[in-house]
Amino acid sequence: MNTEQRHEGGEDPGQGILLPAPTATPMLFALGLSLAFAGLVTHWLVSSVGAVIAVAGAYGWWRQVLPREQHVRVPQQEPGVRARPVEAQVGAVDHLQLGEGGHRVRLPADMHPYTSGFRGAAAGAVAMALVAMTYGGLFQGSIWFPVNLLASLLVAPPAAGEAALRTFDAANLAIGLFIHASLSLLVGLVYAALLPMLPGRVVLWGGLVGPCLWSAVVWTSLEVLSPEMAEHVQWGWFVLSQIAFGLAAGLVIERAERTQTMQTWPLAVRAGLEAGGGEDG
Repeated sequence: MNTEQRHEGGEDPGQGILLPAPTATPMLFALGLSLAFAGLVTHWLVSSVGAVIAVAGAYGWWRQVLPREQHVRVPQQEPGVRARPVEAQVGAVDHLQLGEGGHRVRLPADMHPYTSGFRGAAAGAVAMALVAMTYGGLFQGSIWFPVNLLASLLVAPPAAGEAALRTFDAANLAIGLFIHASLSLLVGLVYAALLPMLPGRVVLWGGLVGPCLWSAVVWTSLEVLSPEMAEHVQWGWFVLSQIAFGLAAGLVIERAERTQTMQTWPLAVRAGLEAGGGEDG
């Protein structure tokens, strides 16, 4: 046994530290093996080249350890410039209880009631309808143009073309109001669920980001859903109507009083074993 092996870890204070020699042969073997398998779905020449590389890499890797391990000596730094040894410090970890100190297990910690989504949807629907009717009266000569165009999502467009879109039609009015109310209610409930989880002001998310995202979705899909409607939509006014909906719905929902979610309740209350939230009596 030589002097190098007598020192723990191969360390020789006089000459340095003995470490395994660096080699790229494992990566060479992995490359050859990958090419060998890639040739199964490409060409046999790829597998042949890969096999040769893999054998060369395996042989070089083998020679690194047999018949004698290859080592290199790394000189040690002077004691004055070496890193200081790590000193272990034992301490305690404070564990937060559910709901303690504002700790949140899930988002949101509080939420708007779903009824605020209904009220926000109603306010947004009215605001959007006013913008749409303004566009119809100013640029199409009829306030019925937007609702007739919206009804074309479910019914075939009138044979008379644009002239029919400017006339009053009770059936189209009912269909358009149904579509408008359904979509407004859906978006209002989504706003009530999402707005408490979004940072910043409701005007940003509800009045700008949300309407722009929704307008982009409609713009990309309307050509397939209703080519007639896509041909007549004025996208500037469409986006403006979505912003009006988002602002009105978002402000109404934001004014609603929030309620805490069940994550802060004790387990017995959440499981229904005890009553919570009521007055003693």
